[in-house]
Amino acid sequence: MHELLPPEITLQAGLHWLDLIGVLAFALSGALLGVRKRFDLFGVLVLGCVTAVGGGAIRDTLTGQTPPLFLRDESYLYAALLGSVLAFGFGERLARFERAISLFDSAGLALFAASGALGAINFGLGPLGVVFTGAISGVGGGIIRDLIANEVPEVMYRRDQLYATAAAAGAFAVLALHPYVTPFQSQLGGVLTVIALRWISHRGWVRLPVRRLPEG
Repeated sequence: MHELLPPEITLQAGLHWLDLIGVLAFALSGALLGVRKRFDLFGVLVLGCVTAVGGGAIRDTLTGQTPPLFLRDESYLYAALLGSVLAFGFGERLARFERAISLFDSAGLALFAASGALGAINFGLGPLGVVFTGAISGVGGGIIRDLIANEVPEVMYRRDQLYATAAAAGAFAVLALHPYVTPFQSQLGGVLTVIALRWISHRGWVRLPVRRLPEG
């Protein structure tokens, strides 16, 4: 199946670049939130970098890869710093902060959910373990970002926009595709699943139910 990949892209290089794109996307997401909240340069860099590597650190810990990959390969830290600096330097040119943050956050969510699921499969976890690892890898960076920025984590209340559910579905897509395609292709399928669900929920076509208890 590997011959389906372009000749210049090896499997490992493809997976590595997907990871780096996820780091960059989450760094932009975290740093843009810091800019919006008027953090200084150091605060923006910290928020961007912690957001960027948080999901990957959770993924690596759950799949037995210690120390986390971003400490063993500093290209991830460089990508996180790059995203944070770009957000600080050019954030004012993004006309709509909310839309930009949502876009980059969805990209990071999708990429980390898929890579977390793939790591869990390679580690030998069962189906539920794969889905859980993918979901928590995807939402981990966003939760850390929101807590540091004194925000209620989106995963706890955004029922009108699928978030953790989309990450879990993306992880399941990776699991379902993995026996039939290359790891790169299964991860790409998971990414597309998350993005599609985020787009559908953003359009208001699907939402999670909420149970309301009577007051008093």
